[in-house]
Amino acid sequence: MISISNISYYIGGRALYEDASMFIKPDDKIGLIGLNGRGKSTLLKIIDGDLSINSGSISKSKDCTIGFLNQDLLSYQTDDAILTVAMGAFKEAVDTQRQIEKILHKLEHDYSDDLVEKLTNLQEKFELLDGYTMQSKAEEVLEGIGFTTKDLHRPLKEFSGGWRMRVMLAKLLLEKPSCLMLDEPTNHLDLPSIEWVENYLRNYNGAVIIVSHDRTFLNNVISKTVEVTNGQLVTYEGNYSFYLQEKEMREDIQQGAYENQQAKIRQAERFIERFRAKASKSKLVQSRVKALDRMDLVEEVVNDNAAVNFKFTFSQPSGRHVVTMKDVSKAYGDLVILKHTNAAIERGDKIALIGANGKGKSTLLRMLANTEPVDGERIIGYNVIYGFYAQHQLESLHVESEILEELKQAGSRKTEQELRNVLGCFLFSDEDVFKKIKVLSGGEKSRVALAKTLISEANFLLLDEPTNHLDFISENILIQALQQYQGSFVVVSHNRHFVTQVANKIWYIEDQQIKEYPGTYDEYEYWRKQNQVAATPPPPPVKKEEPKATKPPAVVNPNEKRIKELNRDLKKIEDGIQKLETQKKEIEESMARPEVYGDFQKLTEFQKKFEGIHTTLHEENLKWEKIMLEVDELEVRS
Repeated sequence: MISISNISYYIGGRALYEDASMFIKPDDKIGLIGLNGRGKSTLLKIIDGDLSINSGSISKSKDCTIGFLNQDLLSYQTDDAILTVAMGAFKEAVDTQRQIEKILHKLEHDYSDDLVEKLTNLQEKFELLDGYTMQSKAEEVLEGIGFTTKDLHRPLKEFSGGWRMRVMLAKLLLEKPSCLMLDEPTNHLDLPSIEWVENYLRNYNGAVIIVSHDRTFLNNVISKTVEVTNGQLVTYEGNYSFYLQEKEMREDIQQGAYENQQAKIRQAERFIERFRAKASKSKLVQSRVKALDRMDLVEEVVNDNAAVNFKFTFSQPSGRHVVTMKDVSKAYGDLVILKHTNAAIERGDKIALIGANGKGKSTLLRMLANTEPVDGERIIGYNVIYGFYAQHQLESLHVESEILEELKQAGSRKTEQELRNVLGCFLFSDEDVFKKIKVLSGGEKSRVALAKTLISEANFLLLDEPTNHLDFISENILIQALQQYQGSFVVVSHNRHFVTQVANKIWYIEDQQIKEYPGTYDEYEYWRKQNQVAATPPPPPVKKEEPKATKPPAVVNPNEKRIKELNRDLKKIEDGIQKLETQKKEIEESMARPEVYGDFQKLTEFQKKFEGIHTTLHEENLKWEKIMLEVDELEVRS
């Protein structure tokens, strides 16, 4: 569908791509990965035609259409309602609808045959374009990515940049281009919306290219990984987890080849050095020199997985009770966030606060930080020292300061060498530490702000979406830092891999109450899905047919044949439901066995089977209900 052949693209004198190639097939689900600054977003702009390449070629099939979600769309504003903006995806149908409305208005005054014929033709066209369902489709997608029904008629300009980006994503999904390109789509989505988009993209009828640092999202959607590295596009035929395994294997082979070649080079150099001055060996020496010049050098493997090699310490540990809230309420006018709720944080708690946007997670962080007034009792424990990180704090960095100077102002009493070591862990090395804050990218500023927070000697951290704008390496650094952190923290994040790695408790807000699950995110997810299964209503009872009196042969019921066919279908579906119920019960029993629930891999396999049967069972019950309704209607008519 799209062929990228030997492209080169230069920024100034630096080659971002050099003779890079890849091929995109019609149903590919591709994850485009690589370090920040390597050119992932640039490649999407090249494919979209926004940027011109220096050499090479990009060819697309005639029927190829491209939809591109990028960060530039954040600036788009309009007075139109978000439902209207999303329905812009159905441009031809919307235009046809407007023509129909104009003709209907004319018919109020001029009822002519020509107008009636035009109206009929337009209505047929409108139906062929699925115009009668376009509003319901737009509503389904908008609500799937987090909007409420009452939001749909609000003007786009009333929403923040992140919510406007969701509207543009909805419009793009409704347009259904043959190649869908998404640049960091999860940055502006909450967890329920991310899961909805995952499911949508898995079943998307077309190619999808995703730039994302959310590895769980990538694992759940993509079937191919393309890494941008050293100006090349390296393809791996699998998801992100497959890429990690395959890359490790390739790097082992490459490193072995590099070491063998280096040994040969050293041997040749020793020979040249030893016999350079001997005339009798001059031909052999020249031969070795030419061989070295012709040699294609194998590059040494550079390990991208930076490790944190220091411990984040604080001089004063907090008391056992960090923060306690009793009978606490919080509201903004008629909007009630929390109502008579209780919560407690103990020393050593590593809490992930998760859930949909708009539930009050950031408000709760400010309440815990004692910067938000509350109704009720809020008790701050003994010797609690706060450290707070949020995206808006990037604005509080001193733009004229150098990075090293900015860290010195954090009050950690660390020496300059210790601060350099810290910055090295956050990928600022050598002369980088003297860069001014104002020249840094958003991701680099995030790393500086995180480093400041983590060295502040706070024993209680509050972190609001710390992984936004971080690449995989920076995220890995933060995970390692928090895993070895000896204090307490509460982190708001929609990054499931990150939460899985750092949290030992899960908080979520439900029914205006703070709810707690005392375990890891994986355990919480299993528990949540089990509860959903338990809450699923049982299938409706099968309606028993009352015995019918034999009708006289002379009276023929026109619906009788159809009813018999439907009853046969009902019987097949009922038998299938019974088998599915049996399989479901067997899996539940298997999952309860110690050898299964104690083995995460086995448990995951059974969980996938369970979810598949649960989905099929739901679909079969819907079929049963539909057929049963038709039988009832036919019997009433009879």
